[in-house]
Amino acid sequence: MFGAMLRFFREQAGLTQEALGRRVGFSKSQVAMVERGDRPPKGDFAPLADDAVGARGALLVAAEQLHVSHLPTWTEEYAEAEAEAVALHTYQNHVIPGQLQTGAYAHAVFNCHCPPLNDDEVNARVATRLDRQKLIRREPAPVISFVLEQIAITRPLGGPSVLKEALHHILDVARLRNVEIQVMPPTRQTHAGLNGPMILLETAKRRQLAYVEGQSGGFFVDEQPDLSDLFARYGILRAQALSPEDSVELIEQVARGL
Repeated sequence: MFGAMLRFFREQAGLTQEALGRRVGFSKSQVAMVERGDRPPKGDFAPLADDAVGARGALLVAAEQLHVSHLPTWTEEYAEAEAEAVALHTYQNHVIPGQLQTGAYAHAVFNCHCPPLNDDEVNARVATRLDRQKLIRREPAPVISFVLEQIAITRPLGGPSVLKEALHHILDVARLRNVEIQVMPPTRQTHAGLNGPMILLETAKRRQLAYVEGQSGGFFVDEQPDLSDLFARYGILRAQALSPEDSVELIEQVARGL
């Protein structure tokens, strides 16, 4: 709605996106993204744009009502489905999954972001990530499983103390009745997940979804045969990984060595 209002007042004022961008100190592409709803009006954008297009405060009021998500645009739809999931199954090959991260570990992950995020954005994304972890202890309890490559529990993002805290947190979560955590050893000669990470969901209406995220975006898989293929792949991954009991023992061993 904010974007639609901005475009209306801009056109009424006879300004192009490029011209408005010059007046408010933003690029043409940034103005276009705000008008499309691809990004929120950050910083002084709303008051400067309101003045530039003569909206007489209308854009300021609209900005105050705006719900600003700190998730990447492509992740917002997934987060909505995740919050209502009755089952969540995750395979991760580089980092500890967001659902298992501590605040310090999440900070370390977002501090690796390229291009760099500012402190406010890092803090907001960390808070959003930790809030999403309520799913694990929600009632009724969802069925949750993780398969983690061993490098994810040994790579010292943030330093040894941050990793050690994260591993102890994983062990706490692994004690929950509705959660199973398995580690994939690096000695496997066959591997069903070479195509990369994936998240499998089952909604309250028993609809199955898969979510795959890449370098510059993510997407849902909800059509056959691709969906069944991903669920089958995850099943094989669980069979190839260490048992939950052996995985806990390995995580404890890694934590003791830090």
